[in-house]
Amino acid sequence: MSDTTTVPNPEGLAALEAQLARDFDYLELPAKPWVPEHCSDGKRVRDVVVIGAGMCGLAATAKLVLTGITNVVAYDAAPEGLEGPWVTFARMETLRSPKSLTGPALGLPQLTFRAWFTAQWGAEAWQSLDKIPRTQWMDYLIWYRNVLNLPVRNGVKMTGISFEGDLIGIDLEGAETGRVYTRRLVLATGRSGLGGFAVPDFLQGIDRTLWAHSADDIDFDALKGKRIAVIGAGASSMDNAATALEAGAGAVDLLIRRKEMPRINKMTGVGSQGMVHGMLPLADHWKWKFFDYSAATQTPPPHSSTLRVSRHENARFLLDCGIVSVAEDGKELLIETTQGRLRYDYLIAATGFTNNFDGRPEFATIAPHIRKWSDGRYKPDMGPPRESLVEAPDLGPVFEFREKVPGECPQLRHIHCFNDAAMLTHGKVSGDIPAVSAGADRLVRGIAASLFAEDIETHYANLVAYDVPELVGDEWTDSTPLLQKETAL
Repeated sequence: MSDTTTVPNPEGLAALEAQLARDFDYLELPAKPWVPEHCSDGKRVRDVVVIGAGMCGLAATAKLVLTGITNVVAYDAAPEGLEGPWVTFARMETLRSPKSLTGPALGLPQLTFRAWFTAQWGAEAWQSLDKIPRTQWMDYLIWYRNVLNLPVRNGVKMTGISFEGDLIGIDLEGAETGRVYTRRLVLATGRSGLGGFAVPDFLQGIDRTLWAHSADDIDFDALKGKRIAVIGAGASSMDNAATALEAGAGAVDLLIRRKEMPRINKMTGVGSQGMVHGMLPLADHWKWKFFDYSAATQTPPPHSSTLRVSRHENARFLLDCGIVSVAEDGKELLIETTQGRLRYDYLIAATGFTNNFDGRPEFATIAPHIRKWSDGRYKPDMGPPRESLVEAPDLGPVFEFREKVPGECPQLRHIHCFNDAAMLTHGKVSGDIPAVSAGADRLVRGIAASLFAEDIETHYANLVAYDVPELVGDEWTDSTPLLQKETAL
């Protein structure tokens, strides 16, 4: 990994920002605002509200603004600079994605991580960089937000959704409180999507002082000298195990149900622009086949993350070790496994997230109406009904929710699921770095088209009313009298 501990070059970053400004000038970006103003009870209605200002939320907001849809705002519950997982519950040292991926740059070279990095540390440092340090990616996203002057408001949490005609009411608490109305709502809620932590049944009812989910705010210093169990063999399990070991844990066991560790990242191997653009229109049985196979084969943890654990002598990889039950024994945990009984002081469940949005209070009004893949799109001949897939929302072409029962909640078509839960319908374009720009483009093209159609009478009236002449009338001489004289002769 390149040494970027040297002081970055502010002049280089200033030059990059100047070049970006010139590019915007040449490309006429942002486009001029074109959406007619709407009001309700004398108050201006937002055209789009984005919930979440992590990578996907920023990309979506940026694309909206660049497209001339400027009456937008993004809300994030986190303090400024702590959006997304990068400096909170993500505990890897570097990203696993190749450094060359353009991420949320939206087709603009000067907006890429590479341009930002090279401007400050130079081309030689870029060439020697292996993987992008996790916290440096967050620094880049902060710059991205600032250089584009994106309308983000931090410390604001959405607590509910309601409807008033075609408008969507959003209840807010925190730095901004009350209800705001918008014509379109984008849920850029990241890896947790519409659900939350996936917690195995055997942990239900276990004292929360004895275990944590890998996305929790864990006090690793408090684990010093303790026996720790980590469930799973994915990237998150490795990162949490390594963090515990580096904090001085007495021993860390990875409890891995599989007999062998997954070794091949299948989806990375077949990634292409064809998959980015071809997954949405693909036949449903093929969509299912791809993601069911990916879930079955699983994604291996990164090579470096695995070595980060295995270099510790007090770490063990317990393969073929399924968990049968977990019980409390005073301040300890007794875990019955297929390898026998094990005793620990603390457990970390690196068990991912769920698409089950029925338990999220902020989605209570819409959850009963959202159509899932289990509501008819999934067919038994596709394969076994894998829970993580059948619970996925059955989305339309612009990430919009569809109604379970047509006519019961038509406003769902104005709520867009731009997060990890969209994967089965749209492919991996709204949750990961490689194709987020393509996802944002798909989202905003659809929103722009629907807003234009909704205001078509106003746009037509503007066409009729437009009266700025290009010709003032003195650019030619009327030859009609001469023609009439010649015709008479």
